[in-house]
Amino acid sequence: MMSDDKADVDVLVIGAGVVGIYALYRAVEAGFSAVTLEAGDGVGGVWYWNRYPAARFDSESYTYGYIFSKELFDEWRWSEEFATQPEIESYLNHVVDRFELRRHIRTGARVVSALWDEADNVWVVTTAQGDTLRARWVISATGGLSVPNYPDIDGLNSFQGEAHHTGAWPHTPLDFSGKRVAIIGNGPSGAQLLPAIVDVVEAVDLYQRTPTWTTPLNNAPIEDERWQWLSDNFDEIATVLNTSPSGFLHEPAGKFSTDDSPEERQAFYEKIWKSPGFAKLTANYYDMTTNREVNLEFCEFLADKIRKIVDDPETAERLIPKDQLFGAKRPPFVADYFESFNKPSASLVALRETPIVRIDARGIETTEQHRDYDIIVYATGFDFGTGALTRMGVKGHGGLDLSVDWVDGPSDFGGFSAHHMPNFFFPGGPHGAGGGNYPRYSQDQVDWIMKTLIYAREHGFDRFEPTAAHQETWMTMVETLAPLSIFSAEHSHYYGANVEGKARKFLLNPGGRAKLHEILDGVSATHDFGGALSSSVRVGV
Repeated sequence: MMSDDKADVDVLVIGAGVVGIYALYRAVEAGFSAVTLEAGDGVGGVWYWNRYPAARFDSESYTYGYIFSKELFDEWRWSEEFATQPEIESYLNHVVDRFELRRHIRTGARVVSALWDEADNVWVVTTAQGDTLRARWVISATGGLSVPNYPDIDGLNSFQGEAHHTGAWPHTPLDFSGKRVAIIGNGPSGAQLLPAIVDVVEAVDLYQRTPTWTTPLNNAPIEDERWQWLSDNFDEIATVLNTSPSGFLHEPAGKFSTDDSPEERQAFYEKIWKSPGFAKLTANYYDMTTNREVNLEFCEFLADKIRKIVDDPETAERLIPKDQLFGAKRPPFVADYFESFNKPSASLVALRETPIVRIDARGIETTEQHRDYDIIVYATGFDFGTGALTRMGVKGHGGLDLSVDWVDGPSDFGGFSAHHMPNFFFPGGPHGAGGGNYPRYSQDQVDWIMKTLIYAREHGFDRFEPTAAHQETWMTMVETLAPLSIFSAEHSHYYGANVEGKARKFLLNPGGRAKLHEILDGVSATHDFGGALSSSVRVGV
């Protein structure tokens, strides 16, 4: 199905990040006319905006990158197991040029409105510049980590020094040499930034609301022998990444905690401590996230590690979570975080003890004292899952307005579509990740979307809208399984807990990849996808 006189383009992709680039590639490959609108002045999505010092993957580079092409896999050699932002951004630009996608991408084009035209069966999408496109299908690949969340602090905009959010970092490098710096937030970005600047600043204070179970990234360069093994085993690697529950290559533990003695568990925890990145979760005991007692035992192991690393006992205790299990929040995997607090330039401000009162022109006032700063960094995360979609002026049919209807939490199907939003897909959005390797899960969603669009073209359909029953089935699954998740409604951004006033709704797919495929396969098993496919005017065959 090619564009008709009612549509300017078959497929409009919003966002040129990891998922958006893949969606554009698949659309062009399938012969659809396609355009991508990207708010930034370059491609990369989260890896375009997040360019603070030491920003890097905490998923292995070759498992996060694309695996749809063996040639692409071989021609881009990652330098490290966990690459830094400059290398990641270069890679994504290489992919865009390698597959001649840049001519389809319009940068500096932030979408401010997407309205469903029922009469013509198209979406009317408008940018901040006033440009309008009419699209038969929309794939909004705006991602879950694209709207920086700023803390609700009195006087936030009154600071006269430099202030930046890690998720909207300036392109001009920031000089931290000899500066007095405040980092507000101790999630992955704050924990990465602190060790990167601690040796060059005059002083850096990390403002911590809630301690997190931060563990070592255990990064390493990719040597020739390792790279040759990856290339030689590409097919097997791709199969594992495309089918495993986590989307990683980590070798599962193969046992429950009860299979080991207390002494053997301690040795196993030491092995996990030294393992790379997310293996702390994916290669841990099978019951680590379901057995509270074994999780508490692992937490005590981690607490002992922190006490041994951090010289000051009071600081060490403040860095140890007392009210959450390992994995209740998305754990940061970084290098030298706890070691940074042994440096004379670094200090910890525990906000539960001394809350921030206000920010003023010179710095930050807490209930304890006022501190002057040259730079304030907000490492306070994102409005996860729904943030971009509810700010984009999306209005479907039947009066659906995402800015209103999702205030109390999103309702969707498959984590990428919704009733009353025909022909509009949002892979990687709310319930659009299964707790594993984000690009691998989102690739599954994009593949299913493209399979659906190709099927629609071949069978004369021009409209896809999940039925109310489809949506109810999916949301019942989410709501039934969410309480079984390790993530905490009190602490985790996967519940929106980091955003003041946001409804506490679970924003992942608690059933994971297996449940996603089970439900989607059931829908696509019928001729009209269970009533989701229809046509306003029969086209094609």
